[in-house]
Amino acid sequence: DLFNTNAAIVRDLTAAVAESCPKAMLGIITNPVNSTVPIASEVLKKHGVYDPRRVFGVTTLDVVRSNTFIAEAKGLDVSKTNVPVIGGHSGITIIPLISQCTPPVSFPPEERVKLSTRIQNAGTEVVDAKAGAGSATLSMAYAAAEFCKSLIEALNGQEGKVQCAYVRSEETEAKYFATPVLLGKEGIEKNLGMGKLLDVEVNLLKAAMPELIANIQKGEQFVGDSK
Repeated sequence: DLFNTNAAIVRDLTAAVAESCPKAMLGIITNPVNSTVPIASEVLKKHGVYDPRRVFGVTTLDVVRSNTFIAEAKGLDVSKTNVPVIGGHSGITIIPLISQCTPPVSFPPEERVKLSTRIQNAGTEVVDAKAGAGSATLSMAYAAAEFCKSLIEALNGQEGKVQCAYVRSEETEAKYFATPVLLGKEGIEKNLGMGKLLDVEVNLLKAAMPELIANIQKGEQFVGDSK
């Protein structure tokens, strides 16, 4: 199944990174990201080289989708639209902060709920559109490239590079949580947090937490059970 196959791949690749290039920036886009980031982190800890500033779950695709859907709904230039997405990287753990969109936008409550649900289920929408023959590929590659470009620019000294990423966090009771982060020469320079949430976004956050925490524990347990 997806979890066991990808969990083993991430575990083994991270062990190789720990031994060969322990100060590497590790961008993890392998699903389920909610679990594979904890897996990579636990492996790095076992090797004594864990630096939470250098481990990222790449959730940029959620931002790309949010920007696209909201720009389409409001007739905006998608290249100038930015919607922070917090939480995790699957289903109800994906929390688009439409209230913090740049430029500011407003939607009736029912349309906001519909948009949030579409963003959360966008991966399934792609699978259905491909009649089960595949999942998101081009958009995933684009999102990965966007994240890596920002990270490389930050490593080269460019200031003000911000990306949403799923990282070790103190923002909530979940050990790992996606928020906008300021990137720098050592990886994460500053976690920019969630900002002020609307009540509807607080409710999305509450709904996400049990699944997100369970996903994290599943990843940690996988490493704990590995020989």
